Amino acid sequence: MIAIIDYNIGNIAAVANMLRRIGVPCRITANPSEVKEANRIILPGNGSFDACMHNLRASGLIPVLEDKVLNNGVPLLGICVGAQMLGTGSEEGQERGLGWLDMRVRRFPDLAGLKVPHMGWNQVTPQQPNNVLTQEMNEGTRFYFVHSYFMDPANKDDVLLQANYGVEFAAGVCRGNIAGVQFHPEKSHRFGKQLLTAFGKGK
Repeated sequence: MIAIIDYNIGNIAAVANMLRRIGVPCRITANPSEVKEANRIILPGNGSFDACMHNLRASGLIPVLEDKVLNNGVPLLGICVGAQMLGTGSEEGQERGLGWLDMRVRRFPDLAGLKVPHMGWNQVTPQQPNNVLTQEMNEGTRFYFVHSYFMDPANKDDVLLQANYGVEFAAGVCRGNIAGVQFHPEKSHRFGKQLLTAFGKGK
């Protein structure tokens, strides 16, 4: 069972609906006991970095998440701001991130002809071809993005997927059992189904 963490941020029902559509059992929960029972975890995020981190801390779920993910190696997938929160902090605000990855979040530079936020479909290039999340991807794989800030891992080996929007940026990150994607798989049709199936049913 996948626990989708509910900490009063954004519309997370779409993530659950996509998982159910592909036959992956899931539960939207803010209950620590239910999180403890999960064999996979999704950390969604929407809006500002500081608001997400503030709400997650207020939920009291960080200790159980750290125990599951850091101590017991349970796979976790962060989505959008949920992926950014895996790092140490963001140029968007003042709150500390979870610090599970050595990663900062930076704002897209002001470049002629490119609007910020980066909004719409964009192609990605896998950087970890042996990762279960990328094995079915090809040159045509693309996802739906809505963001003004992007992940910048200190260790480039942590980059799972790369994309370009004026600058090359990490569209996905992964180290061990901890992964995050900047885009919205729940809005990315067959490509999102493919990625969530790989996460939900992967080894």
